[in-house]
Amino acid sequence: MAARSSGVHWHWRAFAALSVTELHAALALRSAVFVVEQACVFLDIDGCDVHAHHLMGFADASSEAPQLIAYLRVVAPGRKYVEPSLGRVIVAPSHRRIGLGRALMREGLDRTRALYPAQAIRIGAQEHLRTFYESFGFRVASPPYVEDGIPHVEMLLAP
Repeated sequence: MAARSSGVHWHWRAFAALSVTELHAALALRSAVFVVEQACVFLDIDGCDVHAHHLMGFADASSEAPQLIAYLRVVAPGRKYVEPSLGRVIVAPSHRRIGLGRALMREGLDRTRALYPAQAIRIGAQEHLRTFYESFGFRVASPPYVEDGIPHVEMLLAP
């Protein structure tokens, strides 16, 4: 399923439906941001991708290789947390500070609620983004903890 909104072409796929090109773009962006930019050596391919839906925002351009500029995954309930969870939330460095992170979260929350109606949604948020996630209604649900050298906090969005 693909949809357009505000200059972004959204792709929403279960893992088995991802094309090789989409999977490569997602893993490349995740590596560029989480491993290189954040200087964090961690196991990105954690076994959750196969139990997730992937939301990918491509730049709305007529190109043979559209650029992935936003991404998140929605892990099925019971795989990471009891609740469905959003994670690997990324906006490409070249497209930050233009509201794309908010558009990505709105799109991701809408699709998660459609897939898992009337369920709470949990995230493991980097602590410096706590206010951003609170603006969507998430509330802190754990004490702070360090994951891969970065302070995090679990947050929960009521149904």
